[in-house]
Amino acid sequence: MNGELDKFQMAAEVAIDLPDGGLVNLGIGLPILVAGRLSDEREIIIHSENGILGMGPPPSPEEADPDLIDAGKNPVTLQVGGSFISHADSFSIIRGGHIDVSVMGAFQVSGSGDLANWWTGHGTPGVGGAMDLAVGAKRVFVIMKHTTPEGEPKIVESCSMPLTATGVVSRIYTELGIFEPTPEGVVTVLGLPGEVSLADVQRLTGAPLRLAETPLHLPRSA
Repeated sequence: MNGELDKFQMAAEVAIDLPDGGLVNLGIGLPILVAGRLSDEREIIIHSENGILGMGPPPSPEEADPDLIDAGKNPVTLQVGGSFISHADSFSIIRGGHIDVSVMGAFQVSGSGDLANWWTGHGTPGVGGAMDLAVGAKRVFVIMKHTTPEGEPKIVESCSMPLTATGVVSRIYTELGIFEPTPEGVVTVLGLPGEVSLADVQRLTGAPLRLAETPLHLPRSA
């Protein structure tokens, strides 16, 4: 589709919406790209559940340190003033409600903000810290592809996969825009990229959509 966002533009949109001075957890996969899109002028502390406060973006291959990794075992950097803490303390931060935003991937998100991201229902479950982050963070942002590789919607009326948590997703970022679930199940479209229309997105979405009164034109980072 003409004008859809690439994964780096998607990550940049998430970065724009993170609160200044916030403590933010980045999940495995697309969420980790957000660390590389943060402005140097903003103070946002990145938390990794394996025990990092002040995590920086991924290093270049020649600068990678095998002892400095995120929860997905990917090489990362440490921001000036960053620190290492125990795994128990890290989860105390999560479970104590101190994470301002958790940025996560998802298999499905319902129109009312239910999250399914720990198991498709087939194969081996990927149990990790998703449940703690989903219910412990003040806000949950999901960054994901809009559809499955088979073209099935990932924003749905009701999740068919096992739920991680109910009603927790605040915003969804995909290559086709920025979306906000609502309690009534109608998803507000906050912004659309390029030549993408509401009708285009509705055809690829399993929940009803409505356009915000003043929609954003994406990408905002352009």
